[in-house]
Amino acid sequence: MERRFASTSADGAVVEFGLVRRALLAKLASGEIRREDICDAHPELLRAAKNLGRAAGEHCPVCDAQDLVEVTYVFGARLPSGGTCPTTRAELAKLERREEPVQCYAVEVCTGCHFHHLARKWAAGGRRRRVTVSAKNASR
Repeated sequence: MERRFASTSADGAVVEFGLVRRALLAKLASGEIRREDICDAHPELLRAAKNLGRAAGEHCPVCDAQDLVEVTYVFGARLPSGGTCPTTRAELAKLERREEPVQCYAVEVCTGCHFHHLARKWAAGGRRRRVTVSAKNASR
């Protein structure tokens, strides 16, 4: 499995959710929330993590028994309503270069205890292709 996908969007506007994750884990450690409250990944997310996920490079902060896996989802026009999960960097880059805008989400998942958390999100696509001089002449 590959390490995390880095966003290749041209604008570089990526929202990281590391502070939210730390606050959530602090609440778990203090007893404000129960493990069951944060270890409740949806079966489809777990399936995607097992079959399409990439190693995130760290142990689960809840159970410490499994390595976290990262799953990337892309949503946008003319994509399935449930989004699509690119499996390679090339596939993600192709989705990010679409003319239609897309929203991308990277979710970290533990397939052992079912912990999951949104790691980051970013917008991509929405850029018109440049028309070259030869393409203009061909259409005349």
